[in-house]
Amino acid sequence: MSPDSLTPGSVRSAAVLNEQIRALWIRAGGSLTPQERAEYELLVVQWAAAVRDEMVEAA
Repeated sequence: MSPDSLTPGSVRSAAVLNEQIRALWIRAGGSLTPQERAEYELLVVQWAAAVRDEMVEAA
């Protein structure tokens, strides 16, 4: 998955994003290329936003 295929503001749960982060690390074998690092950073930002959104919805 390239960072371009991750649409900003796309609606994915924190759990789905967490699984994508884990899968990225597994595919990369624990060492990220610059492109994978960019994808990882984008996923983490989206995951954090999803966690915040889920906490607000639960409140």
